Amino acid sequence: MIIIMQRLVTASEPVLNPDGTPNAGYCTVETQIFKRSAIHANPFRIKEWDFYQIEDTEGKLVLQLTFGHASYMGEANIMLFDVQHKRFIRNVTVLIPFPFGRLHMPESAAKQNVVEYHSKRADVLFTGDAMERQLTMRVDDVKTDLILKAETDHSLIINIPFNENPHAFYYDFKQNCMSVEGRLEYMDGNAIRQVNYGKDRIEAYAILDWGRGVWPWHNEWYWSNGQGMVDGKLLGFNLGCGFGNTEQATENILFYENKPHKLDQMTIHHEADFMKPWTLTDNEGRCHLTMTPEYDRITKIKIAMIDNCTHQVFGKFNGEVTLDDGRILHVVDVPAFAEHAVNNW
Repeated sequence: MIIIMQRLVTASEPVLNPDGTPNAGYCTVETQIFKRSAIHANPFRIKEWDFYQIEDTEGKLVLQLTFGHASYMGEANIMLFDVQHKRFIRNVTVLIPFPFGRLHMPESAAKQNVVEYHSKRADVLFTGDAMERQLTMRVDDVKTDLILKAETDHSLIINIPFNENPHAFYYDFKQNCMSVEGRLEYMDGNAIRQVNYGKDRIEAYAILDWGRGVWPWHNEWYWSNGQGMVDGKLLGFNLGCGFGNTEQATENILFYENKPHKLDQMTIHHEADFMKPWTLTDNEGRCHLTMTPEYDRITKIKIAMIDNCTHQVFGKFNGEVTLDDGRILHVVDVPAFAEHAVNNW
């Protein structure tokens, strides 16, 4: 049995202490309680978001839905791109100036919750809990009506501090391996195009990256996430490094047979040329993966004080991972992504 020397939170406790400092740790079923009112920090540093990514099982078509804010700027965004042909199909965004707390982002990702926003150009209604979520979203002419279903309520929840500020923290909920049913609709010239997800249509899996926190001005991270079939069963993974103080909790985990398998520290390496192979390894010898890139989705945003650049690179993953019980899984051509982001906001 492999033992991880991080702080597993098993009993209910607040995300933030009375003085606003975070209770660092991780859990796989939500036990920490987040209250936005407990934040002791400059309101300009608060960041909240819900991000969903839906990728077909062949790694050809990717849909992303984003709703959230970095205090003084919010956004509702739908992005659809073709990895195989290395092109955007649609990318539509509505910016929300100076939203601060008026978006009323939920304080729990696992319990029944609602995200709702309406304007002339956008409508957002995300509802659900850890087992099932419905995503109804419109930005301009692009619309989604999707249902995501999970086989287990296990996910990864981390609460980590930043060394730059005692009141800075990152409370994050990541969920993998959700099945997808429903449709995406958008205009292509004068024609209406549809992408239909579900059995006998496009088979796909979804991930959720749900974050709340107080961040420093400059931040940089490496993040990788994906899922695919290994030995006839679904393997999901979330791997990352370079972000915050991860002494008591990392975001590194495997999901297999509907069970979580926690990893410790990761190193994610790429060359100056992002389209050369990436390597992902851990400090305990449990993860040895190589990504062969197929498409570098580059996002650059420079608005007012925001200056962000992200290389989200999609490709095929190969290598080995070791579960908590010592079993070794051989990963062969699993479609997923790894990204490197440098942000100032």
